[in-house]
Amino acid sequence: MTQRICLIILVVCLGLMYPLVTGIFMDKLASKKLCADDDCVYTISLARAEEDYNAPDCRFINIKKGQLIYVYSKLVKEKESGEFWAGSVYGEQYEDQMGTVGYFPSSLVSEQHVYQEANKTVPTTDIDFFCE
Repeated sequence: MTQRICLIILVVCLGLMYPLVTGIFMDKLASKKLCADDDCVYTISLARAEEDYNAPDCRFINIKKGQLIYVYSKLVKEKESGEFWAGSVYGEQYEDQMGTVGYFPSSLVSEQHVYQEANKTVPTTDIDFFCE
């Protein structure tokens, strides 16, 4: 009986040591972001890519010229960092990428329609830069 309990405890402990979700926390690109609401869930604007962009790592999304992107937050530029926005691609021809949220340089897009003003300054968290 005690061996069975020890075995169960061992299995539970091993399960806790190996997380179900694997990923990596990447360096933060900024400490603050601008959003339309406190939780950064509402769409700020719809932007169109003016040129292609190949994501350098998993924090970013690939965009193609002409592609529409929903913008959810705008990182507050710090020191010599670039100005990045967070969004997801839009459109049927990009269906395989829809729902994937990532960062892209704001200089490569033009806002087509503003839904809500990004007037809430919110601190970024580690999860904002988490890669699966």
